[in-house]
Amino acid sequence: MIDYISGKLVTLTPTMAVIDNHGIGYATEISLQTYDVLNGKTEAVVYLQRQVNPRDGSEADYGFATQEERELFRQITSVSGMGAASARMVLSSLSAEELRNAILSEDVNRLKAVKGIGLKTAQRLVLELKDKIVKGEAAGTEVLFKTDSGAAAEEASSALQMLGFSKPNINKAIQAILKQDPGASVEEIIKAALKRL
Repeated sequence: MIDYISGKLVTLTPTMAVIDNHGIGYATEISLQTYDVLNGKTEAVVYLQRQVNPRDGSEADYGFATQEERELFRQITSVSGMGAASARMVLSSLSAEELRNAILSEDVNRLKAVKGIGLKTAQRLVLELKDKIVKGEAAGTEVLFKTDSGAAAEEASSALQMLGFSKPNINKAIQAILKQDPGASVEEIIKAALKRL
């Protein structure tokens, strides 16, 4: 599975980005949020999520300018009845912060304002995602770890997830560790987290 692609931004439209990486052009479907971030750039990093259409088996790569947006996309598509196209529409209509606020405040009308989202779908989004957002599962590590040691925190978080620990517990532990020692290395974060988890 490809996690991200970096390279020359060859084509950019409000719905698609093509990135040239060593002579191979990777086409990804994107949201307006990602389009706004990439617009005007010549080089780009895009985080990927491959989606398979259950109806016809076709595959498409969705690209995101941030890991946070990709995580939200994954959460939205985990809701019953929400496909990749609907998730992209939600992320094109609402920023990550607006989406979180709408779900946490159970603002069904805000969600219904998104094209293609009806009352029942909006209610399902609130019902199925509220707990995940409260626990921090829908927040990207880059938002949780806005420190100089962000890269170390992300690497430690990934390693701990591979060991089988849950993301919300990992995030809590790492935040506490970085409060005490903001300059902790990956190894130090992992060792300290293992004592807490």
